[in-house]
Amino acid sequence: MATTQTEFEVLQTELAAGGVPAVLERLVEQLRTKSRYHELFEALKMKVRLEIGLPVQYDESGDELDEATRLKLEEGLVEACREVGMLMIQDGAIREAWMYLRPVGDRAAAAAALAEVESTDENLDEMVEVCLHEGVDPARGFRLVLDNYGTCNAITTFEATLQQRTPEEQRHTAGMLVEHLHGELLASVKADIAQNEGAEPDAQTLRELVADRDWLFGEHRYHLDTTHLASTVRFARLLEDEQQLRLALDMTEYGRRLSDQFQYEGDEPFTDIYPSHALFYQAVLGENLEEALEFFRQKAETVDAYEYGRSAIEVYIDLLARLGRLDEAIEATIQHSSPDAQPMGHAPSLLELSDQAGKYDRLLDHCRDHDDLLGFATGLVRGHREA
Repeated sequence: MATTQTEFEVLQTELAAGGVPAVLERLVEQLRTKSRYHELFEALKMKVRLEIGLPVQYDESGDELDEATRLKLEEGLVEACREVGMLMIQDGAIREAWMYLRPVGDRAAAAAALAEVESTDENLDEMVEVCLHEGVDPARGFRLVLDNYGTCNAITTFEATLQQRTPEEQRHTAGMLVEHLHGELLASVKADIAQNEGAEPDAQTLRELVADRDWLFGEHRYHLDTTHLASTVRFARLLEDEQQLRLALDMTEYGRRLSDQFQYEGDEPFTDIYPSHALFYQAVLGENLEEALEFFRQKAETVDAYEYGRSAIEVYIDLLARLGRLDEAIEATIQHSSPDAQPMGHAPSLLELSDQAGKYDRLLDHCRDHDDLLGFATGLVRGHREA
């Protein structure tokens, strides 16, 4: 929108009537109306400086200011960033908006504003960048990838990006992936059966569909990319939701029947991907407990941690913790502790387990035995707080 001569004259009139504050107030109003957001930000900066007694063109770092003035300057600039960023989101300039909102640090407010913006072909890349890669709304960003770029891209994105997000965000996105892939696989298997048998079956689980239908699994037969299946079954270990865990377990029923060429070797303790994951999911769901616990206990005790890392140990400890067998988890942690071991992040620490159990005696004994003054003091403080 072009600026008219009248608008320039208005600014001159404001200066004569109200001085510099009046000019800046009117300038801000004009730039808002014209959606000239970068210029608006500069005008808001001048307004903030003037209000706290600084020159309107002040551009120093602020180090020489007294603390109170510097704090007011910082707060004013943050509010300017917030206003301009929110306006730009409303205007659809997602990437540029985040440039202003990043210093504000209020991701929840940014996510709420983005929730009002419909994704389109034009803004899709920017929405994914800000929601997912910038961490403003990872769940929505991942959903956009899954819906618009497909399963392969979603899995690659999960591996590359979501591993850095919080456990809750990882669970949320892993759940989306499990539901999506299970739905695709179920539909594909049903369509194959309908084509061969003349009618689509009523069964709603893969377990029911593949039972007594060995012909579904010839040497070169599969119903979706088998690497996607293996990856998704692996990611599902993050889940806590019962329904999603059952979908993951259901996918192992399909995967374990695939030809040997599609039985990829996993990492310990899940080298035999589908049977071992089936045991894990059964145990978390309260089924087949003794067989599952014995399997993972043996893995924890026999897999060489120096050669393969501590995954087998940590998976066993995590499984015990998830089942509420905290005393056993604490004992297993102490039994398999090693001063030079690097945790892999698959299990709660001894301190976290002690917090969950509300008891610290074994932690204190362990720290005393290993000359761990910091750990001992931390346990004392936590125990005193809980008392």
